[in-house]
Amino acid sequence: MQDLPKDPSQQPFDSKETQELSLTDAGLADAKPEHVVIIMDGNHRWASARHLPGAAGHRAGAKRLRPIAEACAELGVKHLTVFAFSTENWYRPDDEVGLLMDLMRHVMRTEIDYLHEQGVRLRVIGEREQFAADIQEMMVRCESKTAQNTRLNLSVAVNFGGRWDIVNAAKTLAQQVASGILLPENVNENVFAGAMSLTDIPEPDLMIRTGGDHRISNFLLWDLAYTELYFTDVFWPDFDASALQEAVETYAQRKRRFGRR
Repeated sequence: MQDLPKDPSQQPFDSKETQELSLTDAGLADAKPEHVVIIMDGNHRWASARHLPGAAGHRAGAKRLRPIAEACAELGVKHLTVFAFSTENWYRPDDEVGLLMDLMRHVMRTEIDYLHEQGVRLRVIGEREQFAADIQEMMVRCESKTAQNTRLNLSVAVNFGGRWDIVNAAKTLAQQVASGILLPENVNENVFAGAMSLTDIPEPDLMIRTGGDHRISNFLLWDLAYTELYFTDVFWPDFDASALQEAVETYAQRKRRFGRR
């Protein structure tokens, strides 16, 4: 598969365009999300609306991640987690899965140097063993290269499912109990959370789903317990900095009680 052309409209983090997305200019309240989660949905429907093949939608969606990461960093978001490939996506047609694998290779090959220069830490969450060996190796290299970066923590969920994450955590704790490291009576929510994929970063403040569907589709079931949910009809390839700003503004207007009055 040939390399995809870079989007000429994409600007560095410190460009004039992204500087205009500051919290002051946006008129946001003091409350802002530290951790944003995005379910990137609507690539196929974006393509269909333009009478294009589904592959065109996936390619357009792949190019959308960088500018949204840039906008998140400019808005002061410290953690961005995106749902790129679910455990259920393997059941799609073979040619579509193959395209998604090639896009994964392309993004890691062409974007990692730029993300590293901009202070982004990239990590991959999910079950990796099902991917080809070269993809697994690229994941490790990208994580190692960016491990010390602190401006934005970008977690990409691939072959990931919320139920898988919970079961995997339960297995980890069961093994610790079996080996005598952990007593069953000491298992509580904090201990369980410590075995989850996103254990070392704050729980999500805001979840955004593009594409018009109003569900979380087996994503981060544990982590989203008190997350503010935001759904938009905008397809992922069209989700730009202004759409992100609108979601953050909506979040800033909400009162988070966490079960309290």
